[in-house]
Amino acid sequence: MDFIFSKEIKKHKSNNLPILALESTIIAHGMPYPENYHFAKNIELNCRKQGVAPATIAVLDGRIHIGLEDKELKKICESKKILKLSKRDLPFALAQKQCGATTVSATIWIAYKASISVFSTGGIGGVHREVEKHFDVSQDLKVLSETPIITVSAGAKSILDLPKTIEKLETLGVPIVGYKSNFFPAFYTRSCGLRIEKNVDTEKQVALLFLEHLRLDLCSSLLVVNPISKKNEIPQDKIDFFISKALILAKKQGVSGKNLTPFLLETLRKETKGDSLKANISLAENNVKLGAKIAKELSLCVNMAFN
Repeated sequence: MDFIFSKEIKKHKSNNLPILALESTIIAHGMPYPENYHFAKNIELNCRKQGVAPATIAVLDGRIHIGLEDKELKKICESKKILKLSKRDLPFALAQKQCGATTVSATIWIAYKASISVFSTGGIGGVHREVEKHFDVSQDLKVLSETPIITVSAGAKSILDLPKTIEKLETLGVPIVGYKSNFFPAFYTRSCGLRIEKNVDTEKQVALLFLEHLRLDLCSSLLVVNPISKKNEIPQDKIDFFISKALILAKKQGVSGKNLTPFLLETLRKETKGDSLKANISLAENNVKLGAKIAKELSLCVNMAFN
């Protein structure tokens, strides 16, 4: 694949230094401007403080960029014409010289092909509510099942059917490990009430677990679920009330497919008077901090093995 690496990413790759993959849909379609730009700059700074290069991934004029310069990042944050690109959309965007922000599925695939082993996001996609009526299941789950990379998230988005999402992940053979938690997070809330069997307490444990995962030639991602902080979570009954209202509104307006998640997130932002956006930013920053620490530990483990 033909990639354009930023100078920072080139330097880290040539010196075997840690890199953390970051999606661009979270800033292009998950947050309004200028909050998205401030968020993006802040998480990049948090990565660099730990000696980790932030590799925000996006498509610009039909070329895949890994690591964005400030001008490129600002374009993704400001422009209203940035497409939302899942894995299946990539060849069309490249062939037509388009600009697009990569979703979880596209970012995981590109990071893997670029030999970047750790990726942080806010929350993964999954099985939508009332799936029996429309069979709306995110590509994220299939890509997680077939791409060996560490994915750090605050569980799956609360707007989804979380029990069915967890069941689907199990069916697809995606191992889920809780970071200092025994419960699957519900994005805005620390727990959806469903227990997960495996958990870890340190970033090094995640790195060693992933190396064993690779030694077994397992092809799935290792999904590390990291709950939002207690201070910033929104009580489940409160957020569920607003999600129900947002879903009814989406149905009335005929919003579906890839437009549904951005619509619901924006509706929640308005209904909660910005509280959902604050929580979204908080959990995403938390995941980036953890992802950077894992990338650093994984880099140390790999370098020790070859020295």
